[in-house]
Amino acid sequence: MREYFSVPNLLSYFRLILIPVYLVVYFTAEEPGGHAYSAVIIAVSGLTDMFDGKIARRFNMITDWGKLIDPVADKLTMVSVALSLAFDFPLMRLVFALYIVKEGFMGVMGLVMLRRGFRLDGAMWYGKACTAVTYLVIFALLLFPGMPGPAQTALITVQIAMTLFSFIMYARYYRAVWRGMKKKA
Repeated sequence: MREYFSVPNLLSYFRLILIPVYLVVYFTAEEPGGHAYSAVIIAVSGLTDMFDGKIARRFNMITDWGKLIDPVADKLTMVSVALSLAFDFPLMRLVFALYIVKEGFMGVMGLVMLRRGFRLDGAMWYGKACTAVTYLVIFALLLFPGMPGPAQTALITVQIAMTLFSFIMYARYYRAVWRGMKKKA
């Protein structure tokens, strides 16, 4: 039971609770500036994500459950945000679809590799860069509702490009690992 209620895992649970809170705040915002509250919720979620990992490593609280629940909270948060933004920014529908494909691929490949005894220990640099770009775009869209359409399109296009780049890099990584496993067999 102690594993499930460690501080890092409690922070992951908190992030999961923030998802419906974010959605309610986002969809009930009445004025354009009302989405700033949604940005605050996402910022709190992002900070708790950063701290749960630091706490887990610093105090040797890394658990198998934490390795599962942390990325689940990350993925559900990003999917929820992309889906909510897709209602106001049509190009975000492509981001949402791409995100589903990328994360679906990574989930399947992660399970296949796990069954073969390989485990990816955390995100690669391009995954972290993609997350950083995604947060920047989210904050820009939420905090600057009067942003001109071409600027919105440019930001979302950068996010799409970064997500595609990350997807391609992970696919190449998994392919190389797969080939290496085949050579060993």
